[in-house]
Amino acid sequence: MRLRSCRALFTALAVLGIGQGTALRGAGAEAAAWRALPLGAGETIDANWVQIGWGGFVIEDGALRTKPDPRGLGLLVYRRERLGDCQIRVVFKTQEAKSNAGVYVRLTDGVFDQAGRPGAAFDRNAAGKISKPSMEAMKVSAEREEGAWFAVHHGYEVQIMDTGDAWHRTGAIYSLAASTAKPGRTGAWRTMIITLAGERITVELDGEKATDFDPRGPAVPPRKTWTEPKREPARPVRGYLGLQNHDPGDIVWFKEVSVRPLPAAAK
Repeated sequence: MRLRSCRALFTALAVLGIGQGTALRGAGAEAAAWRALPLGAGETIDANWVQIGWGGFVIEDGALRTKPDPRGLGLLVYRRERLGDCQIRVVFKTQEAKSNAGVYVRLTDGVFDQAGRPGAAFDRNAAGKISKPSMEAMKVSAEREEGAWFAVHHGYEVQIMDTGDAWHRTGAIYSLAASTAKPGRTGAWRTMIITLAGERITVELDGEKATDFDPRGPAVPPRKTWTEPKREPARPVRGYLGLQNHDPGDIVWFKEVSVRPLPAAAK
């Protein structure tokens, strides 16, 4: 082939994006495409999601929005598949910096036994203050792992709430691994990527690494209060995914939950 013809061919390939670099990237270096989990259609949440505990979610402008209940926590669990080594992409936004929610991973099968069995309920006065008797009843219910509290102790929560400390703010593995993420702009969509590799969990928020958690590592702190997860139960390396709804006023939207196989670079 003459030199002029070669130049013309390479120019055409470059325009089409089929240069040598692209060919090399396509030979395994590119990560697999994201696969979106169905959230629902119209005003109906997809049937593969099951509500555990109090409250729930609604579809609003194509996104899942938390619908908190004053009686206590809730969790919407995707029952269609267990997730092993993979990456999970969650696109969310919060109504306020203090809006509280979470993404649960590595949930055990037993979470579905809690459907229709929400456990104890908070009793609140007109100002929203929780009565002491109902608070004590909730503590007992949580220790018994009833309702959504089962998920707290048999899964890991990737926290969403910008006003907590490093162990309880957005990007943290709640009370188990601290987050270095900075608060986002209230009302703006944010992207969280959760990487599950063996027992290890890493979290990236808006393109920046926020958390690296190894449950076998020496840095795992002891449990400090009843609202934190028990450390002892082993979480499965293949488990279910859930979205948490929290207290009244904690409004959070989830417009995308996608998964893809673990890229080679993350293994």
